[in-house]
Amino acid sequence: MSNLNLFHYASPATFYPLAGRLQPVFIALAVLFAAAGLWLGLFVAPTDFQQGEGYRIIFVHVPASWMSMFIYCVMAFWGAMNLVFNTRLSGMLAQALAPTGALFAFLSLWTGALWGKPMWGTWWVWDARLTSELILFFLYVGYMALVASIDDPRRADKAGAVLLLVGVVNIPIIYFSVQWWNTLHQGASVSLTKAPSMARTMLWGMLMMALSFWMYTIAVAFARVRAIILERERHTDWVKSLLRQA
Repeated sequence: MSNLNLFHYASPATFYPLAGRLQPVFIALAVLFAAAGLWLGLFVAPTDFQQGEGYRIIFVHVPASWMSMFIYCVMAFWGAMNLVFNTRLSGMLAQALAPTGALFAFLSLWTGALWGKPMWGTWWVWDARLTSELILFFLYVGYMALVASIDDPRRADKAGAVLLLVGVVNIPIIYFSVQWWNTLHQGASVSLTKAPSMARTMLWGMLMMALSFWMYTIAVAFARVRAIILERERHTDWVKSLLRQA
């Protein structure tokens, strides 16, 4: 461990092969955790006495909602690193994570609507939790549109970083919305400070699916950042050498 220098991988040239080696590992972990989570969620977890079988959508909805917030926080971290240290890889990593974050925000909204129709009698309400999650989805889309609209990648990274840091204010609003306002959305079933208010098999099913989404996010981000590195570093000697060997 004493010889491990993480700063060595802050360069695109050294991070590129590392991401390529780790990507298959995270793909395998994503498949394994998804299989375990779906088995627990669909076949082992008991039927909910109030919601029947329809509640099982939470095994996708809740982990997708968690990941939509978590990914945005990670992107804001990379944005801050880019502004403070002017590191090239930070902006690339934030850009690589954005489509997956938008996907999970959309999945959270869509599965929430599918659950809300039979339970609440409506696909959508302008509830604080739902509205702030919708704003998060628009922040992802806005970030991707902003970065794509600026030709200079370094300027695009910095403009995107500012948007990420402004938008991160929305994350605690999403999380605490059910406490700050009277909302139709139910409170958190899982908390770091309280015992879970659900069966243990339900909890483990959700945690397995969350781990699967996490591994999937890393694997896809590695694939995207490798493509971004090749695009941005195409004029460098190491990329030209790599392409000649391919």
